[in-house]
Amino acid sequence: MTIQSVIQKSGLGVSIAGIALAAIGALMQSPALWQPGLVMFTAGFAAGAGHWPSLRSYQFTLWIIAGFVAAMTWSTDLIVWGGFNITHKWIVFLVIQATMFSMGTKLTIQDFIDVAKMPWAVFIGTFCHFVIMPLLGLTITLIFHFPPEVAVGILLIGACPSGLSSTVMVYIANANLALAVSIAAVSTLAATVMTPLWVNLLAGSMIDIQLTAMVMDVVKIVLIPIGAAILHDYLKTYASQNGRRVVQGLAGISALWLLYMIAGGWDSLFGTASAEAQMYAVVLNFVAGGIVWALFYNWLYGRFSSIKNIMPTISMMGIIFFTTTAAAAGRDNLVQVGFLLCFAMLMHNLGGFCIGYLMSRFIFRMDVQSARTVAFEVGLQNGGMASGLAAAMGKLATVGLASAVMTPLGNVSGSLLANYWRKKDARAAKAAAEAPLTASDSLPKGKLL
Repeated sequence: MTIQSVIQKSGLGVSIAGIALAAIGALMQSPALWQPGLVMFTAGFAAGAGHWPSLRSYQFTLWIIAGFVAAMTWSTDLIVWGGFNITHKWIVFLVIQATMFSMGTKLTIQDFIDVAKMPWAVFIGTFCHFVIMPLLGLTITLIFHFPPEVAVGILLIGACPSGLSSTVMVYIANANLALAVSIAAVSTLAATVMTPLWVNLLAGSMIDIQLTAMVMDVVKIVLIPIGAAILHDYLKTYASQNGRRVVQGLAGISALWLLYMIAGGWDSLFGTASAEAQMYAVVLNFVAGGIVWALFYNWLYGRFSSIKNIMPTISMMGIIFFTTTAAAAGRDNLVQVGFLLCFAMLMHNLGGFCIGYLMSRFIFRMDVQSARTVAFEVGLQNGGMASGLAAAMGKLATVGLASAVMTPLGNVSGSLLANYWRKKDARAAKAAAEAPLTASDSLPKGKLL
């Protein structure tokens, strides 16, 4: 029996015990029983669902749901450990950087080169993403009268690029994976400018948006970790001996700079500087850290190449972390607007799928597989990035609510749609294979009746 099989069976056992405990607690009206029972059921089922091949593609979604259930059940206890709040801005920054770097390791320089092979398709996907979702989000905020900071969260998630979930769904659906990776790469880089611009344009009248500060936050949590991953790919695939020496030299200078900052250089150089100068200095420190990390990861990869296999898991764990902590931090606000916000975000998500597919298929005349890809890339946003930016604003409990709701909803709807398309194609292929041969098909070529 494999370790994976043991985990799956143990998870199912925990799930059965959890549902029994939840049922007993419900009958006795005892939250002390049904609450942990509900969490045991969802977490255990997420761990054990892989026992059935038909449910394996839903496991990521099930873990997100389990995290969301835990957040709504034990909100404060889940994020405050010994008086320390794990939603602190710098913890969120580090986790999202780890998540974005892990996502970035699935991108390569070749992916950006491949954009040139299908520029029109990539442009359509990126254009639809950064036009449909922000404007659809604005429409939803105008229809539903949410509190200003909750409405800003809807606009923020709509202005974020596509993330890991969309690529996973494209893979499950057997759609155009190369196009998905290209759109994700371009939209992620474009988000450095597009996300702050859209948020400032659409939400600037609701809350105070510091455009420059937001751009710098996007650089820190998106561009630098993605850049570090691409630098690793350069060292792994393209770097000559001289090129490697240049990167090593830059990493050495960066390491010395960071050590100087830690040893008191920050206070002597920037302690009395303006807030703007300090903001740029922080970005410089992040850049230095990114260079050092890229070289270290490349060294680690050279000795343990299997490390690449755990990077997708780190990405998924990061997404689960953001969904859980954002929901836990904003639980009280979510209880007040929960049903309405869930309905609004479902409209946002499904609207992105539908409009993305219809525009790419019937307006831009893309093939079916590419249109499905655009649908996923448009309808599913980078919830981790949205949560990170909400935390950077100091408003995870309000601005972060939309991403906390959108992530599980989007993964559920995306999983259902991806599996539906996959099974539909399988049925069509099976029907075509079983179709009776015509007389002309049954004859050897070149022979007549």
